[in-house]
Amino acid sequence: MTLFKQTIFQAGLASAALLTAVSAQSATIGTFNNTTVKIGGYVKLDAMFTDFGDGALSGGSFGRDFYVPSLTPVGGTSENTVFDMHARQTRVHLATDSKVGGKKLKSYIEIDFMVTTKNNPSTNGITADERISNSYAPRLRHAFIEYDKWLFGQTWSTFQNVASLPETVDFIGNTDAGIFVRQPQVRYTNGPWQFSIENPETTVTAGGGGTLIADDNELPDFVARYNLKHNDLSLALAGLVRQLTYNDGGNIDDSTVGWGISVTGKYMLGKDDIRFGLNTGGGLGRYIGLNVANGAAVDSSGNLEAIDSLGLFASYRHIWNQKYRSNFTYSMIDIDNNTSLPGVGGGTTQGTWSARANLMFDWVKNLTLGGELALANRELESGVNGDMTRLQFMAMYKF
Repeated sequence: MTLFKQTIFQAGLASAALLTAVSAQSATIGTFNNTTVKIGGYVKLDAMFTDFGDGALSGGSFGRDFYVPSLTPVGGTSENTVFDMHARQTRVHLATDSKVGGKKLKSYIEIDFMVTTKNNPSTNGITADERISNSYAPRLRHAFIEYDKWLFGQTWSTFQNVASLPETVDFIGNTDAGIFVRQPQVRYTNGPWQFSIENPETTVTAGGGGTLIADDNELPDFVARYNLKHNDLSLALAGLVRQLTYNDGGNIDDSTVGWGISVTGKYMLGKDDIRFGLNTGGGLGRYIGLNVANGAAVDSSGNLEAIDSLGLFASYRHIWNQKYRSNFTYSMIDIDNNTSLPGVGGGTTQGTWSARANLMFDWVKNLTLGGELALANRELESGVNGDMTRLQFMAMYKF
């Protein structure tokens, strides 16, 4: 196969990769009016012992359910060890496939129960706490339509290469450096090329510190991507241009340009593989590291200054035999904060890293057990840091 044909083949798999990245399989319910309807998903239980070396996270924190780089406690005076169990990652999807005018028309909807707040029992909310029923509200992950070369709806950002995600017990795995965004978009695919306009959102550090979410954008985010496959190497080269805007209704009303470059891929080593990525830019913000850094900061004149960051990750997947496999992953991000700006002081995150190793066991078909040891560290601009050690187990059944 020539290099050109391989790139076309790789791009032709781009739509299918959206589905295989979220769920490994689907079962056909039936065909109705020339439309095939499928259902799939998985049930997953997570159990984890977590040791926070420099403080504690409350039971309602998302950092107790999966690794969130910005939530690793720092500068504390005591060590804290906790045990948690949840089935929140469980998900289900419904997909349709039909032909209209000789072209394929598809749809896909998926929900899970992650990152939904448990109501405080004192509020008498209908969402239960962990005392009795451990209830969680469903949330929308994907909802999109595909027709011919076009995609409309909510799914992974075109800037994200789902094929480079490592296999981990943790919810994401390469969290520090990885691009991880789902959002509404319109995408056009032509051969190895993909172009999209996507929903914008600006996160800002202002005088009070912390994160302000500004919904003031006048333009969508723009993404261009090129998919390349050659022999055992597959690559995704992507560029992002976005508008960062903040209007506080008073003294601050400014915009600046954000940009990003992503080079991610996978290299096959027989049955094993190496997954890797470099993500960098000015004003990446929420696109990288689960918003461990904001997109921009406000200077003393009320103008926005984009925040630069650089993320790197690599993961090695080794197949021991038909039943057992392991993954070894390292991920890091370095953030170039301007500490002279208001709100960007010594308490701002300067960088994080995490490393993890796991063992996966396919007990029977579609039923996988896994164990993973993870180490993580977060450092502030002041030099103060904190670490996390987590031993996590899972049981997952895909249907």
